[in-house]
Amino acid sequence: MSDIAGTTADLDVTLEKHRVELTGYCYRMLGSAFEAEDAVQDTMVRAWRSFEKFEGRSSVRSWLYRIATNVCLDMLNAGNRRARPMDLTAAAPLAQAALNPRPDNTWLEPIPDARVLPTVGDPAEAAVAKESVRLAFVAALQSLPPKQRAVLILREVLAWKASEVAELIDTSVASVNSALQRARATLAERPEDDTAVSDPLDEEQQKLLERYVAAFEGYDMAALTALLAEDAVMTMPPFDLWLRGTEDITGFMTTIGASCANSRLVPVNVNGTPGFAHYKPDPDNGGFAPWAIQVIEISEGRITGFHCFLDTPRWFPLFGMPLHLDD
Repeated sequence: MSDIAGTTADLDVTLEKHRVELTGYCYRMLGSAFEAEDAVQDTMVRAWRSFEKFEGRSSVRSWLYRIATNVCLDMLNAGNRRARPMDLTAAAPLAQAALNPRPDNTWLEPIPDARVLPTVGDPAEAAVAKESVRLAFVAALQSLPPKQRAVLILREVLAWKASEVAELIDTSVASVNSALQRARATLAERPEDDTAVSDPLDEEQQKLLERYVAAFEGYDMAALTALLAEDAVMTMPPFDLWLRGTEDITGFMTTIGASCANSRLVPVNVNGTPGFAHYKPDPDNGGFAPWAIQVIEISEGRITGFHCFLDTPRWFPLFGMPLHLDD
């Protein structure tokens, strides 16, 4: 305990400096922004209550990760596995499009970068951290049994040694290596995430996003089609409907989604990729009302996916976005 003075304030500071990275860990484990923050808060409370028993044989950071892992494993015992719409159903052709909602705890949730990505000086390390919170990767993690999930995150994302992970989850190095091998094999069977976003965005990506904003706000479907990959995907949790291909996506936007014409998009940093807070016209109060947090996926100069999370009373406060925009 040599790294902590004896005061309550010192303990607060010591625990708080780990909050962001612990939230990132719990988010990868749980797939939910709100459950991750609950898990970290539970971790902090448990750490506070048991600090007198902390013997200092490991670092405070390792000790907190042990507590956080146990909290997450307890939460995952409920059996819920969060998913994206494409993990649950086949793509619907536009002619059969129907907006069927599913409960909130069905869905993988978005999260602001600032909540899960600690500031690091090494650009390569920062890029790896961003890749590890992308929607496709976190969705892939949800396909793993909970302990395999923890092992893969600790070993592959956080670069812990096998011996450190073994100590943390009370198992052998051989068991850790075996779990990691099985986890890798499972992930190898899933489609690859081809999202390729520079950090920071390069000039071509910046211009692509500027053209996307102009096309979306102008509701110019010809311009939007030119920006989308042919097999681009659109999802809209809490609805299980998802669409593939430019024709179905733009067809949806001009029919069922026509009320989004003349919207406004405000940039946000979400899941290690570009995103937008989407406001659509508010006919009752004037100006614009919140509608969705968009997560944008880019590959080879095209938009390959845009994922619209529609539960605005939850998402906009989480991202620090206002619940109304003036005209």
